[in-house]
Amino acid sequence: MEVFVLDTSVFTNPDIYTQFEKDQIGAIENFISLATHTRLSFYMPTSVYEEFTKMLELGSLKPKFELAVRIRSPRRFNLMVPAEFLYEFIEEVRYRINKGLRIAEEHTKEAGKLKEEDVGRLINKLREKYREALRAGIIDSKEDLDVLLLAYELDGILVSGDEGLRSWADKVGIKLIDPKGLRLILESYTIRS
Repeated sequence: MEVFVLDTSVFTNPDIYTQFEKDQIGAIENFISLATHTRLSFYMPTSVYEEFTKMLELGSLKPKFELAVRIRSPRRFNLMVPAEFLYEFIEEVRYRINKGLRIAEEHTKEAGKLKEEDVGRLINKLREKYREALRAGIIDSKEDLDVLLLAYELDGILVSGDEGLRSWADKVGIKLIDPKGLRLILESYTIRS
């Protein structure tokens, strides 16, 4: 039986959830209906589920969702990850910190040449570039790490639209699918009565 580990993006990113239906709640209902009629297993880490339910009120769908998707954290204290993963992660963080510092230095120099009313726009530009330099394409939250670790632990297939999470999952050998094809996959595994 195939195991799928889901990230919030499956249900919050319109590029992904609209494969089930245009309306977000309708999309979740359709996902649940398809998921419960397959022999596939679906998991979501507890931290991700908590994040998801803060983003979206499930209401009466909550118990149905919890029946279709097993909510469980990775076994963080028992899980062994390759040391190379940690080395690469530290190198990536160091590179991004240095890149962020260079961006801050450039904007600081530019701020000295501006009129006071233009400084606010420069600060917003700095925040945007700094966020992109430090966060894009990397695991940047405990929720991302939980998804990665749970997929690793269960030898599951990661389903996420987060490119950083997908990139790091690939580095440790976690199976991936294009989340935009999830509905077709579910339909192909539907149990016919």
